[in-house]
Amino acid sequence: MSKRAAALCGAAAVLAGALTAAPAQAHAAHGAPAASLTWKKCGTTDYPTLQCASLTVPLDHTDPDGRRITLALSRVPHTARAYQGPLLVNPGGPGGSGLSLAGFVASSLPKAVAAQYDVIGFDPRGVGKSRPALDCAPGHFKPVRPDSVPSTGALEQANLRRATSFAAACARKYADLLPHMDTVSAVRDMDAIRAAVGAPKLNYFGYSYGTYLGAVYARLFPERVRRLVLDSIVDPTGVWYDDNLTQDQAFNDRHRALMSWIAKYDATYHLGTDPEKVEAKWYAMRAALAGKPAQGKVGASELEDTFIPGGYYNGYWPYLAEAFSAYVTKHDTAPLVEAYDNFGAVSASGDNGYSVYTAVQCRDASWPRDWRQWRKDNWAVYEKAPFMTWNNAWYNAPCAFWPTSAQRPVHVANASLPPALLFQATNDAATPYAGGATVHRLLSRSSLVVEQGGGNHGITLSGNSCLDRYLSAYLADGTVPRGRGPVDAVCATLPDPKPLGTKEASSGSRGSALHGLLGFRS
Repeated sequence: MSKRAAALCGAAAVLAGALTAAPAQAHAAHGAPAASLTWKKCGTTDYPTLQCASLTVPLDHTDPDGRRITLALSRVPHTARAYQGPLLVNPGGPGGSGLSLAGFVASSLPKAVAAQYDVIGFDPRGVGKSRPALDCAPGHFKPVRPDSVPSTGALEQANLRRATSFAAACARKYADLLPHMDTVSAVRDMDAIRAAVGAPKLNYFGYSYGTYLGAVYARLFPERVRRLVLDSIVDPTGVWYDDNLTQDQAFNDRHRALMSWIAKYDATYHLGTDPEKVEAKWYAMRAALAGKPAQGKVGASELEDTFIPGGYYNGYWPYLAEAFSAYVTKHDTAPLVEAYDNFGAVSASGDNGYSVYTAVQCRDASWPRDWRQWRKDNWAVYEKAPFMTWNNAWYNAPCAFWPTSAQRPVHVANASLPPALLFQATNDAATPYAGGATVHRLLSRSSLVVEQGGGNHGITLSGNSCLDRYLSAYLADGTVPRGRGPVDAVCATLPDPKPLGTKEASSGSRGSALHGLLGFRS
């Protein structure tokens, strides 16, 4: 749900001015003229050398002379004599804005490596500063929503009304756009960016859903791929209905890992030393909030929204634990409401991100159109994994009623690529480990680097120096590790965080910054 942790990331966005850089001279791969870009200064406090540009592309790439839309781009230009071309970066989603990610990646890589690339971010079609930007139903996540668990017919119908009304709102506002909101169209936009910067080949670095973008790009344009980095990898064989059901089980495991962590620090949180009993207190809190939302703002569904980010990044655990403890042990709702505001509340950019998320996922692949199938499947998963199952079901439920027909997922198997580098944590909840293993098999000559025991989503440039060494070596000269088994290299995970205020507590600034940019629901 977009940038809900900005308060912890410290990512400032103060414009530094808007003057010019010379237009790029660009040609398409086969010699045809391509659009030129005019880069302007748009530096921020964190990323002062950032530049911005816009690029028009066809709404429908099969009709290049038809209606055009605009993509917003960002760039940190190369400074070294040895130039390795554009490095296009994407934070996932679908619906994530990539403009700030260019600055983050350029500043997080070793200077000697980053200096050899034009690191380019972009807002995919429909997102952020690209135009038109989608916002089907502003305030769709305004609290307090119905309890996500449809324990009564009335609750199920209330949630179904929200899902159908959202799909209908998108149909009313964007009937002309929705048939062109899909991964393949976004991939063709990426190739238009490559052509506009005058590069015969593209270097690409994607997180989360961005890994599917990269794999599809490689499938459609294998001869235009120079280097390919995929971090926290979508299983392309499950897009998107099956992948979400698999996610539910993995998030339940990750939520239980948080409960165990809280139990370990009973001296701080006073919720008990038995993880199962701590978990029982969490569900008791949920039940209480379903009956009486905290400050009229945080009900059962909003509580889930607040804790789901903890499944993406354990740096949020101390904040979530403090809010949980304050509510249970002191009957103090203020920390919980603050945590919701920081992690769970959906801003206008979040409304935009969700609109693009649904538009792309509902168009990319077939979803069951019979709600009885959703009911059966999600109750079956809920019995084993109650934490996020129904919250996630309603998040995706508009796809059962979507106004456009579905495409077929792209089969990404590829034997025509140069060596690609893949990163995957073993306990990642948003993109479970099987996805990384599957893509490793499907991409010939790829190398898989595993973070053993890691549970975060988005693991490179987040403080693990072992992972970052493999990334830097690959971007420097194409070096990839080669193992003898299904995994080519293994890195140990970073330690879990300590409670706030303890001597050993770490700010985890790089991890917080990255995960603020990646957002949630990837």
